[in-house]
Amino acid sequence: MAKQAVGPGRPFSLHWGNGYIAEEASWQGEHHRPTIQLLQFEDGHNEIRFCHFDEMGRFQRSPLIVGNAELQGLREALLETPKLRQAMQQLVG
Repeated sequence: MAKQAVGPGRPFSLHWGNGYIAEEASWQGEHHRPTIQLLQFEDGHNEIRFCHFDEMGRFQRSPLIVGNAELQGLREALLETPKLRQAMQQLVG
């Protein structure tokens, strides 16, 4: 399952700035929903957040741990998020 925000998405607030989730790729796994988000800050710069949600849909503040099935699911979800996919390509070369 991939989700792509069009225009300003859900807002976020971090210690170093605020903005909205521009794109989000997620996959519903057996125990959680691993998610990769493209964060667009108010000043225009982007950052990537690796996170996950529990089975009830609550944001989790713990390490993101994924197995092969989750990686494949996230890979497929990234096909629907062009900006996020491009940013992730910088990570792997």
